[in-house]
Amino acid sequence: MTELTGCEIVDVLLVEDDPGDILMTREAFQHHKIQNKLHVVTDGEQALQFLHQTGEYTGAPRPGLILLDLNLPRRSGHEVLAELKEDPQLRVIPVVILTTSQAEEDILRSYSLHDNAYVSKPVDFERFMDVIRQIDNFFVTVVKLPH
Repeated sequence: MTELTGCEIVDVLLVEDDPGDILMTREAFQHHKIQNKLHVVTDGEQALQFLHQTGEYTGAPRPGLILLDLNLPRRSGHEVLAELKEDPQLRVIPVVILTTSQAEEDILRSYSLHDNAYVSKPVDFERFMDVIRQIDNFFVTVVKLPH
């Protein structure tokens, strides 16, 4: 998700149902010249199909990072996170909860399900763009991700 110079490009899965937030994330990738490949699914069921490479997502790449909203149609972000962390092949993928919820119970539940970070979405466009850049800097540039 950052300006790469000889580094490996990472597939990033964004699980988000809000078209505005999807657009802002895409714009943040462009603005910060994030070269990683952004894949978008809009509900929890699609996320699990993408991760398990089933249905229309047969052959989907394995993401190196997941940005997961909690409030999703069909299957909630917590349900997706729980299933993901139960799978030995998928549990090593870092998951950043990126949501509007600031509820203590959502934060505690997310960490108890082994998310890697919980980030409240800023409503301000510039701040949102900066948050995406910071997530990239930490999870893709600083942290060593599994292959």
